[in-house]
Amino acid sequence: MPKPRSYQRQNILNMNGYVSGEQPDSTDVIKLNTNENPYPPSPAVDATLKGFDSSRLRRYPSPRADHFRDCAASIHHIQSNNIIATRGGDELLRLLLTTFVDPGDCIGMTDPTYSLYPVLAAIQDSRCKMVPLTDQWSLPGNFADDLNQENCKLTFLVNPHAPSGCLLPPEEISAIADSLDGLLIVDEAYIDFVDLPNHDLTTMATNSKNIVLLRTLSKGYGLAGLRFGYGIGPKHLIDPMLNKTKDSFNLDTISQEVAAAAISDQAYAGEIWAKVRQQRQSLQEGLTFLGLDSPVSHTNFLLVTIPPMCAKNAERLYQDLKAEKILVRYFPEQRLSDKLRISIGTPDENTRLLTALANLLESG
Repeated sequence: MPKPRSYQRQNILNMNGYVSGEQPDSTDVIKLNTNENPYPPSPAVDATLKGFDSSRLRRYPSPRADHFRDCAASIHHIQSNNIIATRGGDELLRLLLTTFVDPGDCIGMTDPTYSLYPVLAAIQDSRCKMVPLTDQWSLPGNFADDLNQENCKLTFLVNPHAPSGCLLPPEEISAIADSLDGLLIVDEAYIDFVDLPNHDLTTMATNSKNIVLLRTLSKGYGLAGLRFGYGIGPKHLIDPMLNKTKDSFNLDTISQEVAAAAISDQAYAGEIWAKVRQQRQSLQEGLTFLGLDSPVSHTNFLLVTIPPMCAKNAERLYQDLKAEKILVRYFPEQRLSDKLRISIGTPDENTRLLTALANLLESG
């Protein structure tokens, strides 16, 4: 029988898809592999779900998520027309590409970075310019020049960086944006775990000509299962996505209500962020005691180096931890193959991880 015709575009046929972290169905697994929040969302979320009138589902949702955008604008002290709400941060990434990048255009990013970026570039049939980070996970001095030489239409920059957890200061972000000929997308998926109260790029972005910030409720607000994010930027960049290229009703009524309730409870969110930061410090100290170092992290994870003198390498430790029902993330890429990315868990989860690692390292 002849092989059926694919009908795929050639670039889709040639590309590889995104590989997400493992999502086991079992509830007895300690899940420290996909940077989810170890704590539940705000009690306001439960109240919203319990009080939701299902008859409202007869009607289409607000096409622009106006109530959520008003709530977010109030929190960030900006205007609602500086915000677009999206189905997770990933929808915003797609919108940015389909709105501002032609097929064949170049997209800039660091190496390493969020592994979805090259996949989205391939879907758009765009070229990638990947600029290697330094050994300290910082940007090289020629970062903007390299991207401009390739005529990059848009650049993705994760800050705090994934997978290292390192943070670029606002003045460096501003200098990069001023130097770039194209758009600068600052992916702030982990911004809620930054322990620097003055680190805020919202005014910079809304007053800029070329900066869009990505925010998500998946990490800081404990709503990874909801798939809700938003973008912040100047009106001339938000408006075409909001009114031209997004889906007609991209966010359902329930998720809009839940997201508005969660983001409005800043007191609860702040308590959770502080707990994660405290556990991050404790876990890092425990790992250091075991001889496993990691750079200072401003996220809800640590990038842990397994030294060459260890009897087990990073991949083996990943497999052995998995056998004990503890999931962490291993990346086989060259610069990451001696490392494990470990999400911050609850105190009990972190203790069990440290105990398991100590036993595995001792057993050789």
